[in-house]
Amino acid sequence: MSVATVNYDINRAIRSLPGYDPFAQAGERYEFVESLAFDAIAFVEECCTFVEGPKAGEPFLLETWQKGIIGNIWGWRDRKTGLRRFREAFVFIPRGNGKTELAAVFVCLFLYLDPEKGARLYSSAAEADQARLCFDRVAGMIRNEPLMLERTEIYKFNMVVGDKSYKYLSAVAGTKHGFNVQLLVNDELHAHKTPELTEVLMTGMGKRPNPLAVHITTSDYEREGSICNQKHDYAGKVRDGIIVDPAFLPVVYEASKEDDWTSPEVWRKANPNFGVSVPEDYMLRECTRAKDDPAFENTFKRLHLNIRTEQAFRLIQMLKWDASDGPAEIPDNADVYGGLDLASVEDMAALCLCHTDRDGNYHVRPHYWVPEEKVREMERRGDRTYAMWVRDGLLTATPGSSIDYRSIRQHVNAVAKRYNLCELAFDPWNARQLATELAEEDGIVMVEHRQGTVSMNEPMKKLIALMLEKKLRHGAHPILRWNASNLSAYEDQSGNLRPDKATSSGKIDGIVAAVMAVGRASLHATEGSVYERRGLLSV
Repeated sequence: MSVATVNYDINRAIRSLPGYDPFAQAGERYEFVESLAFDAIAFVEECCTFVEGPKAGEPFLLETWQKGIIGNIWGWRDRKTGLRRFREAFVFIPRGNGKTELAAVFVCLFLYLDPEKGARLYSSAAEADQARLCFDRVAGMIRNEPLMLERTEIYKFNMVVGDKSYKYLSAVAGTKHGFNVQLLVNDELHAHKTPELTEVLMTGMGKRPNPLAVHITTSDYEREGSICNQKHDYAGKVRDGIIVDPAFLPVVYEASKEDDWTSPEVWRKANPNFGVSVPEDYMLRECTRAKDDPAFENTFKRLHLNIRTEQAFRLIQMLKWDASDGPAEIPDNADVYGGLDLASVEDMAALCLCHTDRDGNYHVRPHYWVPEEKVREMERRGDRTYAMWVRDGLLTATPGSSIDYRSIRQHVNAVAKRYNLCELAFDPWNARQLATELAEEDGIVMVEHRQGTVSMNEPMKKLIALMLEKKLRHGAHPILRWNASNLSAYEDQSGNLRPDKATSSGKIDGIVAAVMAVGRASLHATEGSVYERRGLLSV
């Protein structure tokens, strides 16, 4: 493996990392050895290839920022021992900038260029499929280079080069102990639910004289216990000189929360491969979508700009909601799907019906219940909102201090007589007895609809899509509008949504019922009527 002819300034490359000067904390102990940095960069460009995409099979020609990372890690040495300076690197780059490919390059460097005898190399990820991606990239690079392939035994879960070995791990396999780690590559650290796997593997590095941990990831949410956020915060302090840690390399590409997230200059700032593997026209399309969809705005900022966002956020833009206010028209005997939210017996409960017409419009019509005592309590405080809704027939007040479910049951049966009530989805919280009565005594098809991301993600995204297309006909119902304006959504690591009542600014029962009704109607839009079925179902 010889040093390639280079025509770039390696010192400029290693100083190209945002906000970080590697010389600032080097002191007298460390020196930068250009020839070693060139060796590593030359190895990658001569022996490693792209494995997927339009450049598959072509040499892995590094961008300046990638040379900066590899050059820093391989070129900085302890003046006395010759060991590498950096023991840990945090590489924070958005989606599409080649995280997994870069992770594979580090594995190849340590398999073939690192002199450590008996080295044990590991790549890890939260899920088995993600962990496998890096392994497959490494295997692909090896198979594309005869000099590496002839020295390597590749098996299903690991590979061996002489006395060295490489294996991939995932957090789902349980706690790992007893490791002697020379290289740890953590792919997509943000997806790790707990720091346990990372901590165990890094503890296993203590027996080696010159190990390296590389964490390559996109931003996490703001959440308790995030190992990604811990490393990101630490990296920022090292970068800014608040913490002096010459063995930690902070590589942080991100936009700030104050930046204009719609600006191409901000996109370029956050994406080191902007214009290479991250096309500007792709970012423009994603940004345009994010402007219309608050849920995707959260995703765009986090995944494409590395802005740490909250997991809960306001979901519905009311200007978009109001623009989709066509009349909610449900003809007699029409097929309808219902959603029932009985979250509180002391405040408000809601039933929402949904009917789809031949033009693909979804007509939603809610009705609400509240205890009479709640209406009086609000009036005593000077708030007549509930009283006016009762007067206008939008809200039914039932006697006493808690909702009388018999009133809801009567209403559901009246709906079933007027329309073809195909299904009635319900949140099982507080509704089990009523649902059983409706199913077993009244013959209503009841569908248990849990409120987690698995059940709520697709219906919520469907409702938003219909609203943006102006195909959600809600008739400007004032209570439903109020619910929509209150709705806060929780987004998980995979971008799945659910309503978040804890962070919503007010009651959301009606919009939750509408989400369930729209979801069931959408599910069966191409499956025909299920009116002939009876009983209690679960999703």
